[in-house]
Amino acid sequence: MADASLPDPEPEPEEEGDQVKIITTEQETEGFLIIKAIVRDIIRPSRIFMRDQQSYCGILVDNNNRKPLARLHFNRTIKYIGTFDSGKEQRAKIDTLDNIYDYAEQLRRTAGEYASGAEPLADQSVAPPIS
Repeated sequence: MADASLPDPEPEPEEEGDQVKIITTEQETEGFLIIKAIVRDIIRPSRIFMRDQQSYCGILVDNNNRKPLARLHFNRTIKYIGTFDSGKEQRAKIDTLDNIYDYAEQLRRTAGEYASGAEPLADQSVAPPIS
C-alpha cells in the first residue's frame, strides 16, 4: 500500500480529441477500498462501485448515481471527502487517506439507508421443515 499522505501530485487528465481522458489515481483506488471496508458490515462489498468522473471519484451503491455513498475530490491541491446526509453532499478537507476513517459513522449511516430492501448480508434462508 502506498504512503497515506496526500500531498503527492496527481496525474493530470489527458485530452483525447474533444474528450478528456479520466485517470483513476492510486489514492482514489485506495480511498475506495477504505470506504468499502468501512461499510462492509452494513452492505455487501459486491454492491459498492467506484465511478471516476472528471472532477471527483464517486463511490456508489449498486453502481447507481442515485445512491451515492461518498465522493473523493482528489483532483485538486486540497483534498476533500464528500459524505451524504439526506441526499446532500457535505465536503470535508482531509490531509491523509487515514482521515477517511474519521467519517466512518456517516458512511455507515448512509450505507444503512441503502441497505434496506436489498439482499441480506448473510445467508438467512430458513431450512425446510423436516417431515
